Amino acid sequence: MSTLTTGPLAPLLDRLLGQTDVDPDPAMALKSGGNGARLLQSKTGYCDLYGRLKDHWLAVSRETGMLVYMLARTTRARSIVEFGTSFGISTLHLAAALRDNGGGHLITTEFEPSKAARARENIAAGGLADLVEIREGDALKTLRADLPETIDLLLLDGTKALYLEILSLVESRLRPGAIIVADDANFCPEYLERVRSPMAGYLSIPFTDDVELTVRIG
Repeated sequence: MSTLTTGPLAPLLDRLLGQTDVDPDPAMALKSGGNGARLLQSKTGYCDLYGRLKDHWLAVSRETGMLVYMLARTTRARSIVEFGTSFGISTLHLAAALRDNGGGHLITTEFEPSKAARARENIAAGGLADLVEIREGDALKTLRADLPETIDLLLLDGTKALYLEILSLVESRLRPGAIIVADDANFCPEYLERVRSPMAGYLSIPFTDDVELTVRIG
């Protein structure tokens, strides 16, 4: 038994994941190449891009949701930071792990106010609001201060072009053994270059086609 497999969260996740299955995902078209792919890698146009995508889920897959839950449970995470809340599916998985670990604190940040509002509703419906702090606005500002002393797990699933910048903001707080999960990290080559560098203090591998799994070792 776990928080993921019991109420109120289990039926809520079933419903939300079912909605993602039928939601036309414009991100898939963007990833396919051409100008769309360049937009995903842009450090200047992301505000407009994600504003236009505000009604779409842009959620992690079922498998990635389970992956981050398992990683947070295995490492007994108590302090988690997430870049890119969207409607809160990945947030629910992470917060469920904190609940099953005996408690903790999850800081998550979302650029779009309407998405942040929906995420708050979903997190409250899942009975996990006491574990989650949603910071609304540009993560380059919301994650610049008031971070926990140590971070056990970092999930990167926001603007792909900003992955390295977000890592730089929180890097000093990542404890040895901290895990970083980066969704669609191939759209930020400079991030991959950093975490895969032998001198950077990380071990990193492409875990699936769209997930980079990294461990802080120094």
